[in-house]
Amino acid sequence: MKFSLSWLKQYLETDAGIEDVAATLNRIGIEVEGIEDPAEKLAGFRVAKVLTAVRHPDADKLQVLSVDTGEGDPLQVVCGAPNARAGMLGVLGLPGASVPANGMVLKKSAIRGVESNGMMCSVRELELGDAHEGIIELPEDAPVGMAFAEYHGADPVIDVSITPNRPDCMGVYGIARDLAAAGLGTLKPIEAADVAGSFPCPVEIRIEDAEGCPAFHGRVIKGVTNGPSPQWLQDCLKAAGQRPISALVDATNFVMLAYGRPAHAYDLAKLSGAVTARRAAEGEKVTALNEKEYTLDPSMTVIADEAGVHDIAGIMGGQHSGCEEATTDVLLEIAYFDPQRIALTGRALNLTSDARARFERGIDPAFLDTGLNLLTALIQSLCGGEASEVVRVGAAPATPRIVHFDPALTGDLGGVVIAPEQQQAILESLGFSVVAAETGHDKAWAVTVPGWRPDVDGAPDILEEVVRIYGLDNIASVALPRADGVALPTATPAQKLERRVRRAAAARGLNEAVTWSFLPEAEAEAFAGEEKLWVLANPISEDLKAMRPSLLPGLISAAKRNLDRGSSSLRLFELGRRYLRGKGGASDERLTLGVILAGDKTPRGWATGKAVAFDAYDAKAEAMALLAEAGAPVEKLQVMGEAGPQFHPGQSATLRLGPKNVLARFGMLHPAIAKQFDIAGSVALVEIFLDAIPGKKGAASFTRTSYTPPALQSVTRDFAFLVPAELPAADLVRVVQGADKVNIVAARLFDDFRGQGVPEGQKSLALEVTLQPLEKSYKEADLKVISEKVTQAAAKLGATLRG
Repeated sequence: MKFSLSWLKQYLETDAGIEDVAATLNRIGIEVEGIEDPAEKLAGFRVAKVLTAVRHPDADKLQVLSVDTGEGDPLQVVCGAPNARAGMLGVLGLPGASVPANGMVLKKSAIRGVESNGMMCSVRELELGDAHEGIIELPEDAPVGMAFAEYHGADPVIDVSITPNRPDCMGVYGIARDLAAAGLGTLKPIEAADVAGSFPCPVEIRIEDAEGCPAFHGRVIKGVTNGPSPQWLQDCLKAAGQRPISALVDATNFVMLAYGRPAHAYDLAKLSGAVTARRAAEGEKVTALNEKEYTLDPSMTVIADEAGVHDIAGIMGGQHSGCEEATTDVLLEIAYFDPQRIALTGRALNLTSDARARFERGIDPAFLDTGLNLLTALIQSLCGGEASEVVRVGAAPATPRIVHFDPALTGDLGGVVIAPEQQQAILESLGFSVVAAETGHDKAWAVTVPGWRPDVDGAPDILEEVVRIYGLDNIASVALPRADGVALPTATPAQKLERRVRRAAAARGLNEAVTWSFLPEAEAEAFAGEEKLWVLANPISEDLKAMRPSLLPGLISAAKRNLDRGSSSLRLFELGRRYLRGKGGASDERLTLGVILAGDKTPRGWATGKAVAFDAYDAKAEAMALLAEAGAPVEKLQVMGEAGPQFHPGQSATLRLGPKNVLARFGMLHPAIAKQFDIAGSVALVEIFLDAIPGKKGAASFTRTSYTPPALQSVTRDFAFLVPAELPAADLVRVVQGADKVNIVAARLFDDFRGQGVPEGQKSLALEVTLQPLEKSYKEADLKVISEKVTQAAAKLGATLRG
């Protein structure tokens, strides 16, 4: 929300400058997001007088001006404005000044061979309006040489962030109230004299949806003259980021921005019959002021006449009945709408507005008459006209909320001791009323909450108001007590696993990435498999609609962004959770580690030749290393296919413990998926399902045992087998290693040969088997028995010992 300093001072009697106001707002919990000082944008521009104006010698549409800047000799300026003439006063941008409209820095230059020392400026160039037909013409009494920012009266603009629980600060007056309570000045009372009507209201007002619209006040003003609003009003709206439209429309916007009270003005000539607050009919349509058509349903409250809908209640008016320049009679509407109904309607229509932002947070139900009087008086002062009597239909919620509060709570819960009389003064300055409560506790208060504070409903809320105005910085920082002795470890096994795997990945040269937990639905579908997605009904944006079923889409997008920006080699990992639909629609979160290798594994060089890209074996190496660090029994893993449609079918696999328990999948990205993500080059992926790794038996035990190396030296034996060409080498290694679990401690593949001497359809795999004697050295007979076990185990896979 934006407002100017001068606008704030219409309601706050203070001499404070912009810096003091901003500091106080931050101190009391109203965050200042920025300060715009127009004087900074207008630096280098000054009031100047054109002394002479002659035609440019080489351009018919240009003039050469002699301009008096109030300092020294006149400057020569080339100007193309049709209204430039001798004797006029305007605004000169000196060399070095930056034009607000386009950021161009002015400098001394030659235009068609004639030197020009700056530029005479138009309204649009200084961002003071839309006029650009000629340069600015100032009154004859404008002081030549004065900085234009000083002459124009540049007014700083404050941009604050209002939290959803503070609807009272959605108006400048509410912010002034908080600043006054914080001691920055005195709050001026609202001057809203009752505007008496001179004739009965000619429009019948009805309520048929009392739940959505409990109260509807209205009156007619006849004989208004619509047109541009005065400069002071336009300046206020521009400071707030609003575009001035006309006096009637600007008046309603001013009351909304100043007091947080939305209102609406209808062109009376465009209404037909009674005006009714009712439910919309199924399929009923309305074209709103944003020129978009909306289809309504019976859950929505509308304002309509006998011809149809004219207003999506509390959100946006209809285009048909809006006020125009020719409007002479208006119907003013000030109503109270149910906040929840407004929020649901706005969400269903995907329609936001300043009015919705205030109604759905909750406005003061007691401000109906005051708001209508303020709006009536403002319109009459701007446009004239004669007001009718007020029609009041229904009644807004009027029961005051009373909260019992013990002032001692500020010390017990707030951590700061504040005198009761000071607490009472703070609350009363914020609009609360405080009286002694008849509760059995002598020190308890009955605090009546004002209607503009729907967020206050308990004693902690009252405490928060007292403490934030007193000053959060006055609360001492106190460390929490800690028991004597050594603190017990607090990390869970899952947290320890995450730390261990994260450090291992970083040690292997992988860079950690943190991506969104939400994805575009198409990208999420590509990695969902048979699982159903979690899709948000009200996402932040369409690109963040589906909860990620895998970490890989986010990593692919991150890799693409880096490759597009010139990175030649990427090694990224992410540790996080993927989200699936469990049985019965329950959420199923699973801890996962994702890795992506993209670009060049090694760059081109004189020794290596051309660059080498990552391949599936690199992905497998990362998967095996990280699984080992996570505590998985890598020596027992089986390499099997079916990595999923996201992977290249001939260059991917899974790592499993048994046929069903998949611990990881790895391989190259499928070309179709790469095309969908628009990523080029070789992309290798790894996805490790950390929650599928079985826990170690006795993991909770902290008993330490010493390691004693074997007394006898190990023995190695080599075996070469002929196996079917399609048999994975890892299967043979696993079977051989398990042939004799007492004596065989390791098995390693060291040769894979296919060629002369090997039958077609087969390959030769050579393994080095390590044997470890325990109590005595092996004899030849012992080695023969072990060898027979190895060959028999290999034979189960169709392997024969090569001669």
